[in-house]
Amino acid sequence: MLKIFRYLKDNILSVILIILLLIVQANCDLTIPKYTSNIINVGVQQGGIEEVNPKVIRESKLDEILLFVNDKDKKDILSNYKLVTEKNNKYNYYILDEESVYVILDEEKSNKDLEKAILVDYMLTSKEKEAINIQNELKKDMPESMQNMAIIDIIKNLPNEKLKSMRNSINEQFSAMPDSIISQSAVAAIKQEYIQVGLDTDAIQTNYIIITGLKMLGLSLISVCSTILTVLNSARVGSGLSKGVRKKEFKKVLNFGTAEYKNFGISSLITRSTNDIQQVQMMIIMTLRLFIYAPIVAFGAVGKVLETAPSMTYIIWLGIVCVLTLIFTLFALTMPKFKRVQKLIDKLNQVTREIITGIPVIRAFSNQKYEEERFSVANNNLKKTNLFVNRVMNFMMPGMMFIMNGIVVLIIWTSAHKIDEGLLQVGDMLAFIQYSMQIIMSFLMISMFSIMLPRANVSANRIMEVLETDVEVKDPEKPKTYSKRIKGLVEFKNVSFRYPDSDEDVITDVTFTAKPGTTTAFIGSTGSGKSTLINLIPRLYDVTKGEILVDGINVKDVRGKDLHERIGYVPQKGVLFSGTIESNIKYSNEFMSDEKMIEAARIAQAEEFILAKKEGYKSPISQGGTNVSGGQKQRLSIARAIAKDPEIYIFDDSFSALDFKTDFELRKALYEYAKNSTIFIVAQRINTILKADQIVVLDEGKVVGIGTHHDLIKNCSVYREIAESQLSKEELENA
Repeated sequence: MLKIFRYLKDNILSVILIILLLIVQANCDLTIPKYTSNIINVGVQQGGIEEVNPKVIRESKLDEILLFVNDKDKKDILSNYKLVTEKNNKYNYYILDEESVYVILDEEKSNKDLEKAILVDYMLTSKEKEAINIQNELKKDMPESMQNMAIIDIIKNLPNEKLKSMRNSINEQFSAMPDSIISQSAVAAIKQEYIQVGLDTDAIQTNYIIITGLKMLGLSLISVCSTILTVLNSARVGSGLSKGVRKKEFKKVLNFGTAEYKNFGISSLITRSTNDIQQVQMMIIMTLRLFIYAPIVAFGAVGKVLETAPSMTYIIWLGIVCVLTLIFTLFALTMPKFKRVQKLIDKLNQVTREIITGIPVIRAFSNQKYEEERFSVANNNLKKTNLFVNRVMNFMMPGMMFIMNGIVVLIIWTSAHKIDEGLLQVGDMLAFIQYSMQIIMSFLMISMFSIMLPRANVSANRIMEVLETDVEVKDPEKPKTYSKRIKGLVEFKNVSFRYPDSDEDVITDVTFTAKPGTTTAFIGSTGSGKSTLINLIPRLYDVTKGEILVDGINVKDVRGKDLHERIGYVPQKGVLFSGTIESNIKYSNEFMSDEKMIEAARIAQAEEFILAKKEGYKSPISQGGTNVSGGQKQRLSIARAIAKDPEIYIFDDSFSALDFKTDFELRKALYEYAKNSTIFIVAQRINTILKADQIVVLDEGKVVGIGTHHDLIKNCSVYREIAESQLSKEELENA
């Protein structure tokens, strides 16, 4: 899989942009729970008052609060406040008609001792039931003369030593309380003070909730925009990579020799170019979209959890362990099946292709039932494997939901006790739940990635097998070039050939020369090596021993393109491409003149049936030429080779579908037109090769005779047997 990622280098800027967008999205998603917590803690419970030190306070109240602060902190606190004695444009508090106020200078500068002092003062001066109980408890051991005095008045009259001792005692009691609880408790006193000063506390609360909500909405919009841009860029990168890999794979396949095609199989190559690349494309998109995002969110959320409630992080680790156990269990069960699925898809494609291609034969032999069963076996095997994988993976979501809901219940249970003890706030509990879900969802995303990874990894390996295949027939590093003086001279020198992994030669020690302006024919029994022999000329295979020279140069020493430009090849099975008759004849050169195309069609005896069609040369040809007969397909294939006007013609049993008259007329016109070219003909019919300048007779891959028809009739028993089986005695004599 990692080898595929190197093809991302062309999209490196897009990948960097995606990573930056994911960081932005993750930061937004991680910040939103904090604002949710603030709305509950500050907006609802604290009335929208988020400052830990009052921004405005009466002079008398601050003097009262400072009783509970040591001299050093008192000086520091007063340095951050300015005394305002009368109303002005900036400060228009109602209380200024009665007394002066202190206004804070730097709201960002806070003092924890001032918070504690405010809370203590509130508990000693408030008229709330809980505060009165505390006050009565403190006065219980005091002299009767002080019972009617306010606690704060008693403290004002305490000696410095006792006042200092009281401060130390208060600090010890507050040391075990979280800062958030102290701040939240002190806010009640600050709110009462704001009311006394003349501030609208309802407006403060409403404004805080609205502003915080707008911040959350803004972060959500940024997250949405980042998500959309990430998806668009991920899709572009994924499709761009698949396009590039598909192009490289297709280019590689075009350079394959026959041996490579046989090794992979046509159906497998098609699957690798379509289904496998699609799997890799989806994997790339998932990697860019989820695999990068999930760890950022997971680690970020863990950090937020440690800030919010570090004592409850064990719940998160418990959830992670449960999720990973579920993922790895499912992964172990499905991994082998994912590897099997791709092979079963290949098999199904192969069977389907064979059946569809062979429908006429299947019908002719009334074998539909057998082929249906064969298809059903391949189809059912794939279905069973996919069903197993899907059934196992169906446990993923229910299992994840069970774990997530269990974690939520455990968090609420644990948080409820801490809230009751005053160690945690409700908003923090909600934020903790959200962060926990983000962590678990991140692992779920990673698990989805891990589910896709095995299948994509198999697909990537199959693609790389094609891309990394060392082609047997390849161009030389230092190619030679053909001379313009000699054209069409072909020499076989002690040529032998065996298929890869074969123990025996199918062609053994073949030597002959074909000169320009001559026709060389090959004949022999089925399987004697005729087609294999002439396929060595255009290097569809490479010789095992010996050498083949074209115009005095070994075919291995020139570029394939230079060699193929000199050859007009008509395969044993005529191949046409979807398009028109014109596009098929002009296949070697789309800018070919119409006159040359028409001449090629005339020589190939195709003109008559072409002009009989309503659209003539513009008549459509379906894929594989299924809308023309076998003889018409062969003639169009021959016309395509003639139109190329090559130096060497190779006809691999290309006249087999023609009647005797058309065969005769075609060869007569061809010999006249290509009188200066070298012609190779593989034939089964003696009539096709009677006029050849030399006939090469093959038997089990060996040359058993070379000469003209008359020479071979006299000197070659194999040829004579073939001739006698096809021609009467009278025809042999007249020939």
